[in-house]
Amino acid sequence: MEARAILKHTRVSPQKTRLLADQVRSKQIADALRMLNLLGTKRARIIAKLLNSAVANAMQTGMVDVDNLYVKSIQVDEGPMMKRWRPRAQGRANRILKRTSHIAVVLEEL
Repeated sequence: MEARAILKHTRVSPQKTRLLADQVRSKQIADALRMLNLLGTKRARIIAKLLNSAVANAMQTGMVDVDNLYVKSIQVDEGPMMKRWRPRAQGRANRILKRTSHIAVVLEEL
């Protein structure tokens, strides 16, 4: 039985978040949460919160043993970018892209 959770429009860079998602993929849920808590970055807290949400979704069905869950897949996609302008020398301007992410987690029982 699968349990999934999706988080959209998160203000973290998808490229940096994918590096963290690769470390969590195909691990037991307890090991993944322990590793994320030790990292302590903003991206780690967001992914840990999303994993806890997926575990709660699995518990809601009642047919899954929570101790046997593992991260089947975690996917980080690019969301919409906020575009901002920064003034530069001699009347010019540079564009700043504030990136967002869509993160999807699927848990499955061993």
